[in-house]
Amino acid sequence: MLAKLGPHHRAKLASLLAQTPEFTRAEVDVALELVDAALADPSADDYRFVVAEDGETVLGYACFGSTPMTEGCFDLYWLVVGQAARRLGVGRELMAAVEGVLRDEGARIVRVETAGLESYAAARAFYERVGYGISGRIRDFYWRGNDLFIYTKYLD
Repeated sequence: MLAKLGPHHRAKLASLLAQTPEFTRAEVDVALELVDAALADPSADDYRFVVAEDGETVLGYACFGSTPMTEGCFDLYWLVVGQAARRLGVGRELMAAVEGVLRDEGARIVRVETAGLESYAAARAFYERVGYGISGRIRDFYWRGNDLFIYTKYLD
């Protein structure tokens, strides 16, 4: 089941993030800052969430928002699926939900940025499987040996 972010999700998302081996402590902290910002002002559109749940268990979530100073362009900030829920269609379900909301709002483009580390290879392959193409790569962006990959999908 998909749900909107609520205060009861905060601890579950923190746990999910902490248990995701690809993420550093700094990345977890940034992800939680976005959760906290969305919970502090639920009417704001900066950081929007879709949460995948199975009963009381959070399987994953997506965080997205409009790209400042653009028309119809959005960023997917986070797509997180718990290890036990991977390869079960949760990521696809979350992406479809995000893209459905954005299409309904007249979005044109969704942009995703991700790391070039080997531990992110599955994430990059996932984005390609769901129709995102590489539109840019910046070598050594995060640090030497960790490139930035930029993926885009045109919705219109």
